[in-house]
Amino acid sequence: MTRAKTTPKDQPRGWVSFVGSGPGDPGLLTVRAVELLRRADVVVTEVPEHADLIRKVLDLPVPADDAKPAGPEIVDGGFGEDGQPLTHAARGKVVVRHAKKGQRVVRLMAGDPFLYASGPEEAQACVKAGLAFEIVPGVSSVNAVPAYAGIPLTTKDHREVAVVTCGDKVDWGRYADRRTLVLLSAVGQIGDIAKALVAAGRSPQTPVAMTRVGTTTEQATVASTLERIAADARAARMAPPAVTVVGDVVDLRETLSWFETKPLFGWRVLVPRTKEQAGALSERLRGYGAVPDEVPTISVEPPRNPQQMDKAVRGLVEGRYEWIAFTSANAVKAVREKFEEYGLDARAFSGLKIAAVGDKTAQVIADWGLRADLVPSADDPAGQSAAGLLANWPEYDELLDPINRVFLPRADIATENLVAGLIDLGWECDDVTAYRTVRAAPPPPETRDAIKTGRFDAVVFTSSSTVRNLVGIAGKPHASTVIAVIGPATAKTAEEHGLRVDVLASKPDVEELVDALADFGAARRISLLEAGQPVTKPSERKTSARRKARAE
Repeated sequence: MTRAKTTPKDQPRGWVSFVGSGPGDPGLLTVRAVELLRRADVVVTEVPEHADLIRKVLDLPVPADDAKPAGPEIVDGGFGEDGQPLTHAARGKVVVRHAKKGQRVVRLMAGDPFLYASGPEEAQACVKAGLAFEIVPGVSSVNAVPAYAGIPLTTKDHREVAVVTCGDKVDWGRYADRRTLVLLSAVGQIGDIAKALVAAGRSPQTPVAMTRVGTTTEQATVASTLERIAADARAARMAPPAVTVVGDVVDLRETLSWFETKPLFGWRVLVPRTKEQAGALSERLRGYGAVPDEVPTISVEPPRNPQQMDKAVRGLVEGRYEWIAFTSANAVKAVREKFEEYGLDARAFSGLKIAAVGDKTAQVIADWGLRADLVPSADDPAGQSAAGLLANWPEYDELLDPINRVFLPRADIATENLVAGLIDLGWECDDVTAYRTVRAAPPPPETRDAIKTGRFDAVVFTSSSTVRNLVGIAGKPHASTVIAVIGPATAKTAEEHGLRVDVLASKPDVEELVDALADFGAARRISLLEAGQPVTKPSERKTSARRKARAE
């Protein structure tokens, strides 16, 4: 008997998506772009910054030296294996090669794929290879960078705009009228361009603005005139990538600048919390223009002896407790993990009253499908704290309360104040170690050096333990660094470690803490402007002082 010959299945055809990444701010990616990045097998990038953008958007960890990176395969579309820049045709071949393997390919392109980009040429390569593709437009630097600089390209009095790529030979006589000009690749030849425009009939006093790395927190803008832009750009050390706007609309920047005037614009802020804990805090910092840098100082680990926790959870299921009090999100997480270990779910809480120390903890409880019966109000004099819980906790009543016991799952380093207060109210309390907090490993050497030498503009401390642990694993922040703390107890710990407290939150809440830091930054900015001084970051004080000393 002869075996029938089999033929291999046809290789599945891939799909190519040409996706615009915008001018730099990850927040400007379209919803479709993010969706395609999540589904991609391969992403062919254009600039080195794209690798970090992909990790940020997809929330991927930075890979270890020997580890295989998580997420899609990232292929450098800027340079070939020999280190030479790839031509449009060569990039097209890279895209086609991966798509022919049946892979979902995202060709990530700066700005917009069909606007001053190689999208048309590479899409033609897909057509020639018989590959299906789609175009996902991106926000172009042509309009985004001026918008982030506070410069509208059109107004009711200025309706015409011309975009000029300055790398080619340009007849500047065509632009002698009052049209708004957007110049690309103009940094190196701005002096010659300005002279040519003046020679063509433009006034030497025509406003000009040059913005580098627009839409990012490194954005910097020089506002000048055709007569002075070359000298001013050199003095400001302007370098590509930059977008230049010529025309009367530039004057509106004085009133419409919104991005570079954010109270914490460009500040590098140290956040001594884990990524999971720092989410809302870091997001609020970004909203004020800061660049948060999360450095874990505490590692959360299971208790050394789990038997106490096991016994308490069994008691909860058997109806031993009237109340369970959660004083942190970590406590909720620890109990939930123990429930999952036993195959239990939220139904085991039936008939049990639940207390939460604050809104954040209550939200974690709600995510589990439960509702907290007692949460101190943020407006309570004692605040959302253990003291706030005690201030609102009812006394034990033999007639109303069938059970007089409280389950209190907490950290191993928690204070005894809450337990003592509950006992004073007539309750018996099972104070159970649900998790341990241990000092995290030291951050990388470059981070430790930045902390000690003042390259961070501010640090936000959300507890006394974050102060102690940061100083223990990384050293004391430099004197130029602004110290912001969440409450009086944290302030006292900071001062005990030789730190000057600059900002104290009005309430023990991370959002209030960030708002207070922003108010400090805004007041500092106004003070510098009123004194006729340039607006600098706190990390630039030390450098400026050294330069001044050298000049003297």
